[in-house]
Amino acid sequence: MPMPGYVFRDGQPIPDSDPKSQPDGGQLGTSSTDMTRVSTSTSSAMNTPTSSAADGDHPTDSHALANADHDHKGAAQVNEHETVKNLGWNHHPNDVPDLVGGLDNEELWTLIRRFNKQMYHVKATTAPLLGGLDLNIADEDEFSPDKLRANVERLYMTVIIGLMGFGKHIARLRSWREPRRTGAFAAVYAVAWIFNLLVPTFLTTLIVLIVYPPSRPVLFPPAPLALVDSNTGGVQSPKAGVLGSHDSATGAPEKHKGEAVEQEASNFVSGIGSIALSSATGKHEQGDPDSDPLNKSVPDPTRLAMAGADAKASAQGGAPNEHHDKTKQPMEDAMWGKMRPVMHIIGDVSDGWERFANALSPTPPFPKEKPRLTLAAVLAPALAVSLITTSAMFMKMAQLGVGVGFFSDPLIWRGLDWLNKNYPDWQKLLQIRNSILKGVPTNAQLTITLLRIGEANKAPLPPPPSSDQPPPNKPKSLNGDDIALDASHEEIQAAIHEDPTEKEAAEVAAATTVGAEEKPKHRHGARILGFFKGTTATGVETKLGVDKVRAKVGSTTAKNHLGVLPTEKERVPTGPVDFKGRYKGHKGWVNISTAAQVPCVSWSKAASDGTGGAVEDSIDRHEKHVAFKVPIQDIRELKKVGGLGWKAKIVVGWATGKTVADGLEIVDKEGNTWKLTAIQDRDELFNRLIAIDGQKWESW
Repeated sequence: MPMPGYVFRDGQPIPDSDPKSQPDGGQLGTSSTDMTRVSTSTSSAMNTPTSSAADGDHPTDSHALANADHDHKGAAQVNEHETVKNLGWNHHPNDVPDLVGGLDNEELWTLIRRFNKQMYHVKATTAPLLGGLDLNIADEDEFSPDKLRANVERLYMTVIIGLMGFGKHIARLRSWREPRRTGAFAAVYAVAWIFNLLVPTFLTTLIVLIVYPPSRPVLFPPAPLALVDSNTGGVQSPKAGVLGSHDSATGAPEKHKGEAVEQEASNFVSGIGSIALSSATGKHEQGDPDSDPLNKSVPDPTRLAMAGADAKASAQGGAPNEHHDKTKQPMEDAMWGKMRPVMHIIGDVSDGWERFANALSPTPPFPKEKPRLTLAAVLAPALAVSLITTSAMFMKMAQLGVGVGFFSDPLIWRGLDWLNKNYPDWQKLLQIRNSILKGVPTNAQLTITLLRIGEANKAPLPPPPSSDQPPPNKPKSLNGDDIALDASHEEIQAAIHEDPTEKEAAEVAAATTVGAEEKPKHRHGARILGFFKGTTATGVETKLGVDKVRAKVGSTTAKNHLGVLPTEKERVPTGPVDFKGRYKGHKGWVNISTAAQVPCVSWSKAASDGTGGAVEDSIDRHEKHVAFKVPIQDIRELKKVGGLGWKAKIVVGWATGKTVADGLEIVDKEGNTWKLTAIQDRDELFNRLIAIDGQKWESW
């Protein structure tokens, strides 16, 4: 495996134009001239963000930042090669250089890891972007329980964790365990109250916190979230027993930054009842294969709740629900119909929170001062008005506003009608993302900008390191003297470390209980469970074995199932140029070529990066066996699809413990679709394809 900095030769000739060719025509192994539908455009190369803007629109702020010359540069911001540079794909995190200037690699990988879970389906759009950034959520975004789960997890990691931190800061202030800080707050409040300046004081403090970031740790000294008791404001032992992370509610250990919060978010969703039962099982029918007999033969676990309720009603003498209860189906339809707007609301709340967070603490390469000054400028008029407005005047104006709103309904409707006719987009212009937070990204928009920076410099960002092994059960480094809590260094160290005496006593008690009461029952249950698990695993292997036979006789569905459960021998390091995957069931490699004038994505039976032989020979063999080649600028839609249906995934994961290799659908501007299956690094391939060229994406 090459060391970081190794340069891949990914050059391929520009495919010839053949508008009459079909993506599925011909046989595998024919030349790319006969197999590929391409554009005759002579657009500029990857570094030009407008290369795919067929409507001639200006590039987004994201594309402009990706191609700008940054003051502080990381390894991914230095363009020294004409071919793709490997900055540490499939290497140990310690061997990866600093990728983006001003951003730690762990924070970068946290953004990418969460981006991978959030993005399912993107489409290119030519609609004007009022906020200057693409990758906004489409108004017609399709609903699925798995996407609802992802949105609720994001809500937990952003809003709920943020509110927890705010609540614990309030608890610390009210507890008087930090007497100097609480006393200073109390004195300022008393003076402001005496001189009737509470509102101006509050607004002034808010403006200082926004404009001058060093004031934040002074007024609100940080402390690990799990270490602060929300009731007393003092020190507590983390719920995980050890302080293995600083930004999680439980303090659970983590191998890489952000993983503990992500696991908490997953468990948070799994604990929600009713609708979240579907989310916890990962139901996403839009990404299921078109035809999956194994998926159809598996019972729907989301029906268990309804089935249990029906069984209880029958046991109590109630009438059967299925045929006699005419309210059941309409109520179910109504509930599921309301889930789409609920999902949108949750996503909008999370987006707003992320935008405010990125405005207050911008991440390179986005500007630092402009968002903060904009927010302060919004509060400055309110501060000026509060200085000349008495409480009596405020009450009078509030009463006037109530009266105008109540009695001016005809005028209000006429005014709205005039706005709708003359300024059709006025409501969108008033949204915070298009006004005071214009140009401020969500985390997803920030991530795609960072991905575009790597692609603009032909240095694709390495994927987040995997966490196959459990994190060490030890506390994270922490200096108790630097924490402004009413506790000594020894007390803090005792709180963040797991008490060995209590741990040993708990283990002994648990072992005694199991040995005395539950051991025979546990053995009997384990044998039954193991029997069913083994039987299910055998059935899965048999079904996939039958698919191999059916694929040889031409079954498209069976071909799409080949390779979805790769063995350890089949798993090889891939990327950043070639990705192992299948097309029409055939083994091969997906190649991304950016050295030519028009960057292309293609599939061939042979890799082009030297895997399995010399680089020169591999390039020739790759070109010889190309099945299709698509200019990336022609891609109009990318959709992640499952290797198996969502129900089959649950059964396969439980019975075999293996990871299912998923697929990707590529749609070009002519409407042609290429479906790739059994891609080991599907998320990494998806991220490269959406970041290379100048498309303006919309999330579906």
